[in-house]
Amino acid sequence: ARESGTWADLSPRERQVLVMVARGASSAEIGRQLHLSAKTVDTYRSRLMAKLKLADVPAVVRWAIRNRLISEHEE
Repeated sequence: ARESGTWADLSPRERQVLVMVARGASSAEIGRQLHLSAKTVDTYRSRLMAKLKLADVPAVVRWAIRNRLISEHEE
């Protein structure tokens, strides 16, 4: 059984939000950049975390590093 979902399981917007969250952006920052409310960003983040079976933001970061979406040394 897979421990988590895959990149292909996510919508294009969820992919965008995942990378931005993994890079440390807040919901407000992501919302400003994507012209969305912070609440909408939170919804996307909740959905992508559920699809990938990730419990918290550090797990999102680890998933993004493992899947080479960001580097370990990125800030």
